[in-house]
Amino acid sequence: MQEDALDRGLRKTVDWRLIVVYLALVLFGWINIYAAVQSGEPVSIFDLGSNSGKQALWIAGAVVLAALVLFVINPYFWESVCRPAYAVVLVLLVLVIFMSNNVKGSHSWFELGPVKFQPAELSKITTSLLLASIMSRPGFRMNNWKHFLIAAMVVLLPMLVIVAESETGSALVYAGFIFVLYREGLSGWLLGLLGMAVLLFVLTIKTVWWVPLIVVSVALAFYLVHYLRRTSSLRLRRRVVRNGLLAALAGVALVFAADFFFHKVLKDYQRERIEVVLGMKEDLKGVGYNVHQSLIAIGSGGFFGKGYLKGTQTSFGFVPEQSTDFIFCTVGEEWGFVGALAVIVMYGLMLLWIVRNAERARNAFTRIYGYCVASCLFMHLFINIGMTLGLMPVIGIPLPFFSYGGSSLWAFTAMLFIFIALDRQEKKYF
Repeated sequence: MQEDALDRGLRKTVDWRLIVVYLALVLFGWINIYAAVQSGEPVSIFDLGSNSGKQALWIAGAVVLAALVLFVINPYFWESVCRPAYAVVLVLLVLVIFMSNNVKGSHSWFELGPVKFQPAELSKITTSLLLASIMSRPGFRMNNWKHFLIAAMVVLLPMLVIVAESETGSALVYAGFIFVLYREGLSGWLLGLLGMAVLLFVLTIKTVWWVPLIVVSVALAFYLVHYLRRTSSLRLRRRVVRNGLLAALAGVALVFAADFFFHKVLKDYQRERIEVVLGMKEDLKGVGYNVHQSLIAIGSGGFFGKGYLKGTQTSFGFVPEQSTDFIFCTVGEEWGFVGALAVIVMYGLMLLWIVRNAERARNAFTRIYGYCVASCLFMHLFINIGMTLGLMPVIGIPLPFFSYGGSSLWAFTAMLFIFIALDRQEKKYF
């Protein structure tokens, strides 16, 4: 009788749809990792000497980790440890800069014998938990500048340290937390200013200096006309003019700062990748080689693909890092448009169900954490697939649950199942 009650409870409280999609992505990613490493004599998918065999071990560990998070660890544990966990991971992020070897220009991996560990993956979890804890406190208001700055610092601290590690891709993921802040009351104008900042950056590095300044002037004129027509109060008109001028000055400063950052701060290979994406340079044998080969692989797959293990670009190793950063082009070549669309749909459903469950949560901590999970997943998805299609710079970021690698798989598994556990806890009592 007790067992039946438990079974009914699990059916009603656990979102099995998320678990099914998670397993489908993990297993589909695994067989594509196997395809990506096949060249010459075929080996078993379980061969521990290949990436597919190692990934099988990571998957087994991830399943155990998911079960522990969902069924053993008390969901309230995560909020109680978020502050010390955040501090510990922040210390690890700093230490890895001085204690790690240079891997492709980045100091971001601890090496413990045969095992490599990247604290930046854990940082996404601890940042999400602390952000949810702070923003769910009674009385927290996003329109309060003190509260906003506290939330912003929680995100910016690990982001800046990760930038110092030269791990640009992982740092860029943190920009996704802006969606969480917006959901919790951040002004839409700030999102607009962020978009304007991106536009000014692109115009600054791709055109002559006066073009972005004209854009700033036009934006200022639009702002003044729009708001001055809506008020006759002299005090409010002065505030509108003052805010507009401050924003314009910030825009002008950004133009000159963007030029300095692009030419003086970014390293040569980072600058070249951005130039290739923006069409400022074509380097098919250098920094543009990966993307060029990726596009050939995806384009050659057609509508239904060449067939599993029959991709020539894949099997002959034309695309570097094909089991990690460029795993999506394996899908495009061997499974075609249909397979690529199926992967995107699975991710889309996962994001949809996470956001829906977050919106239905009565506990603010669960809601905010759910949005953090969705934002991190979306940024990884957007950047990784954008990379393989030549729409984003090649910045070395994995496809969640899909790419080869234990750190990424375990971190995203923990992040997702913490949310599923929090969601389950709510459904027990409501």
